[in-house]
Amino acid sequence: MVNADRLFPADPATRDIARELYAEVKDLPIISPHGHVPVEWFHDKDYHFANPTELFITPDHYVTRIMHSQGVDLKDLGVGQKNFTEEQSKHAFELLGKYWYAYVGTPMQYWFDDELSTVFGIDKPFGPDTAGEIYDEINDDLKQPEFSTRALVKKFNIEFISTTDDTLDDLHLHDETNADPDFPARLAPAFRPDLYLEPYKTANWAHEVEKLGEVAGIDATTYAGFTEALRRRRVYFKEHGAVLSDHSHADVRTDRLSDTEVNRLFKQAMAGNITPEEGDKLRRHFFADQVEMAQEDGLVMTVHPHVHRDYDPQNLAQYGVNIGADIPAKAEYAVDLKSLLNKYGNNPDFHFVAFTMDETVYSRELGPLAGFYPSLYVGAPWWFLDSPEPILRYFDYITTAAGFTKLSGFIDDTRALCSIPTRHDTNRRLTARFVSGLVADHRLSLEDGKKVMRDSVQSGPRHVFKLD
Repeated sequence: MVNADRLFPADPATRDIARELYAEVKDLPIISPHGHVPVEWFHDKDYHFANPTELFITPDHYVTRIMHSQGVDLKDLGVGQKNFTEEQSKHAFELLGKYWYAYVGTPMQYWFDDELSTVFGIDKPFGPDTAGEIYDEINDDLKQPEFSTRALVKKFNIEFISTTDDTLDDLHLHDETNADPDFPARLAPAFRPDLYLEPYKTANWAHEVEKLGEVAGIDATTYAGFTEALRRRRVYFKEHGAVLSDHSHADVRTDRLSDTEVNRLFKQAMAGNITPEEGDKLRRHFFADQVEMAQEDGLVMTVHPHVHRDYDPQNLAQYGVNIGADIPAKAEYAVDLKSLLNKYGNNPDFHFVAFTMDETVYSRELGPLAGFYPSLYVGAPWWFLDSPEPILRYFDYITTAAGFTKLSGFIDDTRALCSIPTRHDTNRRLTARFVSGLVADHRLSLEDGKKVMRDSVQSGPRHVFKLD
């Protein structure tokens, strides 16, 4: 059984404060503004996961990457496999048990133990001797009405959840789900235009641009038409419930080109004749366009830059993207954002949420920048940083320079549905741990600490992501 005081301070007096602070928020609804669970899971009124592997392993690259590091082939975990049998699924789960020791001390171990206990009521230790038995228990549970995806959303007390969607999606599944009074949460799409902003990296970019124009109802094969097509799609997404646009590039520079240069490079890109350097120039100009559009339509911008995406070309070719082969890169936010912030940073209606996997920029750049510019918020620790020690450092670094109001609120950023409540609970416990230290040091009253807790879970993210 998981310990009721998990992640709280070891000091008894401070732990008592953390317990009281945590009690303020432990039962509050979950706001999940950025995630990757597919809308189909929610649209179907009676969608059930086929088995525990489909629930816990295959979609969760946090989990699969560790087993890959131990020499397990991703195909044996169901990654990229269309016809993964029940026998193969159970074997994958048993592989997780076999290599469970590799997860010791990782957040994945903590999350999984928590999920087994709090979602499925399973308190026996997981490992090579129990994996098969636990698989069978969960498999039986998943067939029950209370374990449909909709029932789980209600059980998890999810108030708002956002998917990440194709720019050309007609969003009818979102519309139908939200129109159903039986769906227990507010569901939103998220606008993700990366494919169209990366003319060098995107295969058959010209063809993709033509499809964009068809859906937007305009000839997008000129720069002017392309820009208007993206503007129309942003508005379409907002009209269908989107609150944000999400972007992931090598940097967040917004260097603008002259009209002559951007039109020349756009024609070259459409002809498939563009160098990597020219592709970067166009992408930065296109990203600057997205920033300008955000001033018009009000969508929040979230950015996840500075990542060596799909680092392993062999597995990329075999299994595609989002398999956990992303490696953190050095961030240069102060340099990259100067033009953007000097132009739009003082606009309080523009919300720009910067995430990073380079935590050295928290205290050196993002904290000080967010502590000055009204438009800038610092995204919650993400990917390799969403574990206890980095989260505590994030609180320390950012609140010192910018205070609690410039934090984004927790972002689970997951494809694994059952990890959502566990990850949010982890963050609530760690917030209580951090704030309890301020209260114990008499730097904050207990009542102010409780307000910080409530704001961090509800009013903070509601403000940052304009949910009201």
